[in-house]
Amino acid sequence: MSYSNLAVFYDRLQIADYNEIGAFYHRLLKKNSADSKSRILLDLACGTGSLSRYFAELGYDVIGADISPEMLSEAMKKPHRGIQYLCQDMTKLDLFGTIDCCICALDAVNHLPGIEALREAFSRVSLFMNKGGMFVFDVNTLYKHTKILSGNTFVIESENLFCAWQNSLCEEGKVEITLDVFADDGKTWKRYTENILETAYSLTEITKMLKKTGFGNIKIYDWLSDKPAGKLSEKAVFTAIKM
Repeated sequence: MSYSNLAVFYDRLQIADYNEIGAFYHRLLKKNSADSKSRILLDLACGTGSLSRYFAELGYDVIGADISPEMLSEAMKKPHRGIQYLCQDMTKLDLFGTIDCCICALDAVNHLPGIEALREAFSRVSLFMNKGGMFVFDVNTLYKHTKILSGNTFVIESENLFCAWQNSLCEEGKVEITLDVFADDGKTWKRYTENILETAYSLTEITKMLKKTGFGNIKIYDWLSDKPAGKLSEKAVFTAIKM
């Protein structure tokens, strides 16, 4: 899934507060590091590079990796501040050297098609992570997929842009998402469609896979909170240390 139709509209449709998310992720990283400067950070599934730029401003040496050339094209249109962008599938990550920390935000992990792909992605991050480095990522939970998204439609609007976001639970934990974007180019309205499949995993499954791929000291937080994730958490955030 490459967001080929959605990339050019992605930032205008995104309702996330990147400053708030960046600050939250940075706070989690600081718990494992006294000094963030000159540390090499991988922004995995970086999209249009908003969080990559946030961490570059903080003094990290940032590598942004994403499978979508269209999303990376949008990222490259913004000021880089030395960010190195790579067009790579997270299950086949191949870096030029090691990293000190890795973030993977906004449910990118849910885009992996199954448990084997999850293992491959974690293994690649582990392979390039220096010992003692931290991996931080968030996931949409099974609760969100089955109770919040399933069968529901949401609407996102911005100037000259309208998006209908439809969700269908196709099997346990898997949600088919259809995004119909209607954009006004000044002459006429055009329709663009993106189909996405997201898979949710139990927090126990994710924890086991992290341990199998070389991570330990695993903690699970509720979204944008220092509190632990619970049964009603819609989004959970993992921190794990490379052993």
